Amino acid sequence: MYLEGIACSVATSGLAAPQTGRALVEAGLHPATGGTGAQACSGDMLLQALIACFCMTVGAVATALGIPLRGGSIHAEGDLDFRGTLGVDKAAPVGFQAIRLRAHLDGGAAPDQLDRLLELSERYCVVLPTLRHPAAITTSRIG
Repeated sequence: MYLEGIACSVATSGLAAPQTGRALVEAGLHPATGGTGAQACSGDMLLQALIACFCMTVGAVATALGIPLRGGSIHAEGDLDFRGTLGVDKAAPVGFQAIRLRAHLDGGAAPDQLDRLLELSERYCVVLPTLRHPAAITTSRIG
């Protein structure tokens, strides 16, 4: 991710390199669950959504507070146990057990300004609080 005004581009460090913007992203299984790695897996897409949202929020908050940023990068990585997803161990959890979000911000701001910027970005990024305090989700069959 690179800050470019209040826009960003998201790349993956995994096997798949999904396109961003208005292009379609082809989703597939992670290689650990039988996929080829040619498509983006849902876990990578979730982390990319978090990165994109946090990036946009950092840019917007920095602009609102007048904090100068020349660029930067935001990285996310997570821990999951594929045994749960594959159903080979019913005691193994399904989904991420931990996610780490790291921000490197390049600019002339003081450390206390950058701390405040990250604090407010954590608060206003839509995806981050949704992951921390999940929304109620229902599923239903149509037809």
